[in-house]
Amino acid sequence: MGNIYLFSLIVGLASALVLIPFSSNNTKEKEGKKSKTGALLSGIVLIVITIFSFYYLTNLDRNFSSLWFLAILVTLSGTIFASGKERMVKGVLFLGSLVVGVMFLSAFLFNADEKYEVANMASKTEIETFDEKETPASVPPKFARNKMKKSFGQVPDTSYYELGNLQIQKVNGNYVYIAPVEFSGFFKWLNGGTTPGYFTISATNSSDNPKFIKAEMEYTPSSYFHKNLERQIRMDYPNHIFYGDVQLEIDDEGKPYYIQSYGQFISARNGFDVLGVIMVDPKTGETKDYPLKEIPEFIDGAVSPEVVSLQNSYFGNYVHGFWNSIFGKKDVRLPSDEGTEANVSPIFDENGDMYYFTDFTSPKEGVDSMLGYSLTNSRTGEATFYTGNLEASYMDSQGALQIIEKKFIEKKWNGEMPVLYNFYGEASWLTPVLDSNGFLQNYFIVSAANPEISVYANTPNEALKHYKTALQRGGGTVDGTSKAEEKQVSGIVIRVYKEKVGDFTSITFLLDNKKSYVVSSENSPLAIYLQEGDKVKVNYLDTGEVFMPVKEMVIEGLE
Repeated sequence: MGNIYLFSLIVGLASALVLIPFSSNNTKEKEGKKSKTGALLSGIVLIVITIFSFYYLTNLDRNFSSLWFLAILVTLSGTIFASGKERMVKGVLFLGSLVVGVMFLSAFLFNADEKYEVANMASKTEIETFDEKETPASVPPKFARNKMKKSFGQVPDTSYYELGNLQIQKVNGNYVYIAPVEFSGFFKWLNGGTTPGYFTISATNSSDNPKFIKAEMEYTPSSYFHKNLERQIRMDYPNHIFYGDVQLEIDDEGKPYYIQSYGQFISARNGFDVLGVIMVDPKTGETKDYPLKEIPEFIDGAVSPEVVSLQNSYFGNYVHGFWNSIFGKKDVRLPSDEGTEANVSPIFDENGDMYYFTDFTSPKEGVDSMLGYSLTNSRTGEATFYTGNLEASYMDSQGALQIIEKKFIEKKWNGEMPVLYNFYGEASWLTPVLDSNGFLQNYFIVSAANPEISVYANTPNEALKHYKTALQRGGGTVDGTSKAEEKQVSGIVIRVYKEKVGDFTSITFLLDNKKSYVVSSENSPLAIYLQEGDKVKVNYLDTGEVFMPVKEMVIEGLE
């Protein structure tokens, strides 16, 4: 607290010296001196109280550059009250503070190139192929939050609390959503004092149930006065520049910590470039400063989603400067607002590293063509922009959501959290579908290049299996970047499983070589008659998967 007192005192003293006129035409010098002394003291006290209250309540950084607006008001008032040479001196101070104010207010007009350089991304084409052995989709956060709310009875003194912000994290190799329990109001904070813990739920298994973890927290975003988390951070780091909300992260032992991203202005208190995080122990209030290169291993979201969203905006809008983003809009790409956290969607790659996904679209109205997408590493802030196949025209996330809405128009279901993947060499949108109550109904996959190819199923892996078949009948590819070799095999059918997929039937069968294959009745109409004991000749793609896709099949006796 000592810093804010000293800061307020210095600002109050300096402001009073500028405000109080020292030159006077009054002949009663003694009375004038007493009057000036009293006014000076009163001015100092009033300004100190005002400055202290403003910075304590707003948590604004206590750099002297943050005083530019106050400097304009004080120097203007001091100039008006003064006379003679004193007015000239204070007038110069006023003009100087006015110039600084204009510079701060107009900085966004001139630092667009710097913002673009800060946010500039490496460029690539396609991400690596996923297959049905992986789980590339998370449970949508809205669904996870609904399940947590229904389990809120696990919280002691439930009436004091409410569910806090949801975020995803990898804990002990598992992907989970975490949501702290927060105070539901000022008087609840007075009575409760501390929050009891947080909820976790699987981010990949929709059938998982929320678990309440007891972990007493005293410094939280919903606490007040000196126990408020943001204020505690500001008191320890008065000059840091913060951007984005605080987030809860837990280590592999389940101990919770709050983190907040900090950085620096691009120029003149405008723009933001992330440098590190402040980590807070919510039980003791102890804080630590970690540059991005030194953050603890258990922290996944060191760069807040708000920071990533801001940098996406810089990268998409300022490719040719500020004025081009307003008028010509040459090469401008607008980041999507369909993300689940501050317009971005957190996903994990095959190595378990978290990235923020955002697709970019054209600024032209009525166009749903995707111009690319970005993946930003949530620990380092390093970003890559994927252009996709430059010869293809890809549908953006909004277009995918519109297809889902039309597909389930009678049921009033909607998609949430669309993410673009490369499935079997085909750029494809994978989107969880929720009903009007926010409960998960299925997973929908649609080709970004060929929107007429789409499937849905209860799980991501099941949807992928159907999608593979749909790509076969739709003329798409199923080998992708794996360059699967086409092979032939003959054998006796041991087991058969058939299921209806749209207008066709998907037939999965096991041969006596102990390998499984899948074929659509659209490619091989006679496959619907397949039964155990049949002898078959099969042309298939050796993708290395559990169920390998069949291109052609001949059933002995039915040819």
